[in-house]
Amino acid sequence: MNTTLLAFILATFAGFATMIGTIPIFFRHLQEEKILTIALSFASGVMIAVSFTDLIPESLTLFHHTYTSTFSMLLMSTFAVLGIICSMLIDKYLPNQSTHNHKQLYRVGLFAMIAIILHNIPEGIATFMASSSNTKLGISLAIAIALHNIPEGISISVPIYYATKKKKTALGYTVLSGISEPFGALLAFLFLSPFMSDTIMAMLFAMIAGIMIHIAIYELAPTAWCYQKRKLFCCSFAFGVLFMLINHFCF
Repeated sequence: MNTTLLAFILATFAGFATMIGTIPIFFRHLQEEKILTIALSFASGVMIAVSFTDLIPESLTLFHHTYTSTFSMLLMSTFAVLGIICSMLIDKYLPNQSTHNHKQLYRVGLFAMIAIILHNIPEGIATFMASSSNTKLGISLAIAIALHNIPEGISISVPIYYATKKKKTALGYTVLSGISEPFGALLAFLFLSPFMSDTIMAMLFAMIAGIMIHIAIYELAPTAWCYQKRKLFCCSFAFGVLFMLINHFCF
């Protein structure tokens, strides 16, 4: 298969995995706390594993094509920290605050959608560029992004649905966030591909690793932990790490 076509397919797959997060609005009697604990902790384990077993090593390898080992490590660490800072700024200026007031749920869902779109566009760029240069890394990255997009879909669809009582509205907002992933891939294909080099790719991988680590440690894991289901949290987190380790060695 053509690598460009595969890159678009993977970016689209990763983006529209967000739609899986709409499942709870069709099954109102599901145990929401268990579902959220499993989804959030599993996605957290996946994101941490893909960051440390795929993105960071690949970033170091690409930097090392041009720079010494020590300077490559310094550059990778710097851009990973920049990724963490970017994620923190998005969280600060576009907060996704929970509320028990149904009158505010629509606003909460809207804020969540905006924040996720801003996260998804660079993820789409990263998925496209990774898949174009390294199919194995592209598949790993797409799976990781798809898995963490599922709870993000929940964070959009559930508040929007309970605010409007309209499934079509909740689905529409969630689709809009999913489209941002292949849109990022399209931007990479149309404008960014001619300017890409090993160094720029290494910077991008390190920043995405930083974003993923921040989301996993400071957002997904703490939220899952708050549901007080410790054993379920630990098992789901461990399975997420194991899943990506198996994927790392199999692909």
